[in-house]
Amino acid sequence: MIDQLYGLVHEYPFFALIVGFSALIWSADRFVHASAAAAKNLGVSKIVIGLTFVAVGTSAPEIVVGLQDSLGGRGQLAIGNAIGSNIANIGLVLGITALVRPLPFATTTLKREIPWLIGATALALLCLLDRYLGPLDGLALLGGLAFLLYRLARIGRHAGELPDNIQSELDELPDMTMVIAGLWFLAALVVLLVSSHLVVEGAREVALRFGVSEFVVGLTVVAVGTSLPELSVTVTAVLRGHADMAIGNVVGSNILNILAVLAVPALLAQQEIEVAVLWRDYGLMVALTALLILFAYGIGSRKIITRFEGAVLVTGWVGYTYLIYHQ
Repeated sequence: MIDQLYGLVHEYPFFALIVGFSALIWSADRFVHASAAAAKNLGVSKIVIGLTFVAVGTSAPEIVVGLQDSLGGRGQLAIGNAIGSNIANIGLVLGITALVRPLPFATTTLKREIPWLIGATALALLCLLDRYLGPLDGLALLGGLAFLLYRLARIGRHAGELPDNIQSELDELPDMTMVIAGLWFLAALVVLLVSSHLVVEGAREVALRFGVSEFVVGLTVVAVGTSLPELSVTVTAVLRGHADMAIGNVVGSNILNILAVLAVPALLAQQEIEVAVLWRDYGLMVALTALLILFAYGIGSRKIITRFEGAVLVTGWVGYTYLIYHQ
């Protein structure tokens, strides 16, 4: 069975990626729902569920793929996925969504989430500057994540509720009995592991066929695939009249990509970082984050991402992808 699966991936890598991404997104969503329902049945507080299964669980595709990459000795693909997902989230997800409808910045996003994104981006840059990403860097990133979750927990207890994007997800969780939640948990976990394996092997095969590095495939193909849930959630929120939640969804996802997803390959093995990763890839991620900050806090800014600004973000992502392809 395993040999047949490898044969299919080798013969049809793009088909394997499509099937893998589809199953990965579906199973990650079910995994989060089942885990949260089980925790609720065990009497875990809503704040804890919101900060763990819901908030961190939204990055489950990136985390599981990164874990599969790293365990398979492909840490570069995992690093590319983390950085590329952040580039795609701002350039592609926010850009396309703003073209559909201008996106206002929520007050909590301006006061809390964007400053946290700035801090996470700066912390990751400090970890990458020596051109190595190792266990100590991974612990530093996870320490940053623990601090942010602690801060969110304190804010949640004081205010009586979590940030709007997390609270909305929490309110939509289905009620399940413990048996049903357990069955869904096991089924989703199996599909999650198999689908992430399909994605990793399909990406490796695509890299071999086109003669590019696995890091580049992680930056582009895998990053876009694992960013599809953010695109779906963000566009859906806008169409339902919750445009103020869209930017918060993306900012929260980017923080987790830096502090959780990037930490996975660092913890498992020391990874060498090429100079191009700093100036071209991480540099663009910083540039797009700076644009987001400019849209939010710039002098005379309307605290909104307009359609024109959305077009600028999409153009930046398209230009970057074009550059990657030709290099």
